[in-house]
Parts: sequence; structure tokens; C-alpha cells
Amino acid sequence: MKVIGKILCVLIPLALISCNTTADSGTNTSDSESDASPTGFFGEKITDEGAIDASELLTMLQEGDSVFVKVRGTINECCQKKGCWMDVDLGNGKSMVVRFKDYEFFVPKNAAGYTAIMEGYAKLEVQDLDWLRHKAHDAGKSEEEIAAITEPETSITFMANGVIIK
Repeated sequence: MKVIGKILCVLIPLALISCNTTADSGTNTSDSESDASPTGFFGEKITDEGAIDASELLTMLQEGDSVFVKVRGTINECCQKKGCWMDVDLGNGKSMVVRFKDYEFFVPKNAAGYTAIMEGYAKLEVQDLDWLRHKAHDAGKSEEEIAAITEPETSITFMANGVIIK
């Protein structure tokens, strides 16, 4: 019985440690990532070949339309909770919200200012107040800034299946 107890004392901590690690999907979700470079591949492996500039998206879409496309743009902001969304500059003073297919991957929280190449579906749609306030909260906005959100917004949303950050 003492041997079994010793084995369990070794195996249980190892099992707990292994439950806390994730398979390598190209994501960096550690809290210490603020010092790490956010560059790399996230989600499906894609290339930058054939990517259009994000500023071209608005001319491609009418409300309710959806288009499968590869886009390049500058990351303005990322979710500071998990990296589960990012805002990408459209070049006209507006940005599009990028989320990730089936919540399968995240991007580094320190990716603002870097260039992203994303492949997936772009859509022009109305963002409701709940989402806009949730996004502002995740971005670390103050309660006053969140309370100031009183109107839905029509904007481009992007569901990415793969992202490259350069």
C-alpha cells in the first residue's frame, strides 16, 4: 500500500500539470506574453499570398452580404481578457471586429500595432449594444466609456479561420 501511495503522490501532480497545458495550436495564451513577440501563425496555417488591403472590404460588401477573402490590415486593439477578438483598421477611421472560427484559437493580447493577414468570411452587419459593451469591457474601457455606448453600429465583422501576425 505504501508503494501505491508513493506512486499516486507522483502521478496526481503530473496529471494536474498536464491538464493545465494545451496542445500547440500556434497560440500564446500565457499571462507573461506581454514581453513575448506576438508574431506567428494562429488557427489554420495560411499564407499572405493574394491578401487584399482591409480598406478594400467596404467596397466589396453591402449590408447582409458575406464574402470569403484574405485581408491584410493593422491591428488597432485586441481583447485583453483572452485574445478572443481583435479590431483591424479599415483605413477610413473605422475598424472591423475580427473573431475566430468556432472559438478554436486566440491571438496574443499584445498584438496591437502589428500587421495581421486573415482568411475567412467578411460581413457587413449591425453590432448590437450588448456586444459593443462586452467588447469595450474586454478591451479594458472605463465604466464611463462603456455607459457612453448607446447606439448600435453597422460595421464589418470578420470570422477568421487563420491569422498570420507580422
